[in-house]
Amino acid sequence: MHDLVIRNGRVVDGAETPAFLADIAIDNGKITAVGKIPQAGRREIDAGGLIVTPGWVDIHTHYDGQVTWDPYLAPSSWHGVTTAVMGNCGVGFAPVRPDRHAWLIELMEGVEDIPGAALSEGIKWTWETFPQYLDSLEGQPRVIDVATQVPHGAVRAYVMGERGARNEPATAEDIAEMSRIVGEGVAAGALGFSTSRTMLHLAKDGEPVPGTFAAEDELLGIGRAMGQAGHGVFEMASDMAPAENEFNWMRSLSVETGVPVTFGLLQSPVKADGWRRLLQLTEEARAQGAQITAQIACRPTGMVLGWQSTVHPFIGRDTYRQLAALPFAERIVQLRDPEVRARILAEPSRPMGAIGMILTQGFDRMFRLEHAGGLDYEPRAEDSIAALAKTTGQAPDAIVYDMLMEKDGQGYIYLPLLNYAEFNFDHIHEMMTHSNTVLSLSDGGAHCGVICDASFPTYMLTHWVRDRSRGARLSLEKVVSMQTRDTARLYGLHDRGTLAPGMKADLNLIDFEKLAILAPEMAFDLPAQGRRLIQRAQGYVATIVEGVVTFENGEATGEMPGRLIRGPQASPMAQAAE
Repeated sequence: MHDLVIRNGRVVDGAETPAFLADIAIDNGKITAVGKIPQAGRREIDAGGLIVTPGWVDIHTHYDGQVTWDPYLAPSSWHGVTTAVMGNCGVGFAPVRPDRHAWLIELMEGVEDIPGAALSEGIKWTWETFPQYLDSLEGQPRVIDVATQVPHGAVRAYVMGERGARNEPATAEDIAEMSRIVGEGVAAGALGFSTSRTMLHLAKDGEPVPGTFAAEDELLGIGRAMGQAGHGVFEMASDMAPAENEFNWMRSLSVETGVPVTFGLLQSPVKADGWRRLLQLTEEARAQGAQITAQIACRPTGMVLGWQSTVHPFIGRDTYRQLAALPFAERIVQLRDPEVRARILAEPSRPMGAIGMILTQGFDRMFRLEHAGGLDYEPRAEDSIAALAKTTGQAPDAIVYDMLMEKDGQGYIYLPLLNYAEFNFDHIHEMMTHSNTVLSLSDGGAHCGVICDASFPTYMLTHWVRDRSRGARLSLEKVVSMQTRDTARLYGLHDRGTLAPGMKADLNLIDFEKLAILAPEMAFDLPAQGRRLIQRAQGYVATIVEGVVTFENGEATGEMPGRLIRGPQASPMAQAAE
């Protein structure tokens, strides 16, 4: 008798095999058979009418703090994610000196918009070194598997103190010590190392993340330590400017050490075709023996603007600023007052810089997010607030104000900031079907007050497979493989990502026709009543981690089979050969 048998499902196995009807047997947390299974299971699930997929492997999250107190890691676990990789973009919480806890929290708060009060209350610091951080994570129950990377910002500050925090050049001694720490972390089980080289990533005090301007000798030194450790991915967020210079050291690092390098790639609103050059350079580097892969997103980096969000178009107006500190219910009462509305709309916004101008006055890039037919993340230019204002004769800020007042003051405006220069997803389709890219950048757990992209895995199926009407779609088989086998392989997790005998039994059972993403909502459920945008899903009939059902019809079962992943995982075939 098997532990669990899933019967009559439409299996989409993660290997791009055409979907087929089959049963799946699971024993001791592994898949033991796929096909017609005569033996009974101690538990059986009828998957008739459902698709059965591997669990999603999300390689770009920021749960580094949340993972220390929250066993569920929602919203990602609500969307079928069974493996999450943290420690991206050079920020994290180890290693750390005992007197630098607050500094690391402010770094994460500034870069990833995670409430500092929530991190301060939620994190119980039981570590100093990176291996100690892993030990702390390993001892906690959780619903999904987690893995992490060694963050450059924390390492630099640990070794160099204020010099590192201020991005001063590293000495040879500094580099040697940073390399030792990274090698130690990778040897202890980190899946890699991450850094940030973008001016979009600033600490709470406005300073660039430590490592932003790191010289080639520092980066190569760390890469060599990873090569000596025998595994690890070098991940980075970068402005890629100038691109040729970045690719020079990336190529050298990967060719010399054998370490894969991966970078985030989004379409710039300033240079709409710049991504093509970066993919060309990626191809050239790979032809020269470098393992370089671009991480791409399945929709824009889109801000969700509302009265409770970090930003909205009225935060720079004096009358609103006088109300901003009021409890939400009292604030909404004031905002409903016609006189208050008139005063706010009559006022100019305070100067807020170039990005602030877009966030508060970029009405040609603002859209209604929620429609009768659902959420629209690929809106047309003619549906913008600016276009609507021209059609109706209303002022654009008045339209926004009234939209935000919907749903008792919980209406939202959508502002695609990156990856939407041409008001369509055609470039994203081209990126996603390129051989040198991998699906990523959900930022699960981050940007709590303005973004909720942990729903990416679900969106891949609803929009890109089933619902897209403005251009080409992708096959179900392709989309499943993109966020299971392909993401797992990049980080050396060869024990998961496909449904085959011997593989880890992480699965989703999905009612494909009913699959849907619900509207974002602001919750105050982090420690210290910290806020975060959350987004639920419908249509996940069951999620299974290591053979254990963790969610049924969107509700947690209370089972905690998740674990800390230490280092790359061998494929069952490789293990059998040994």
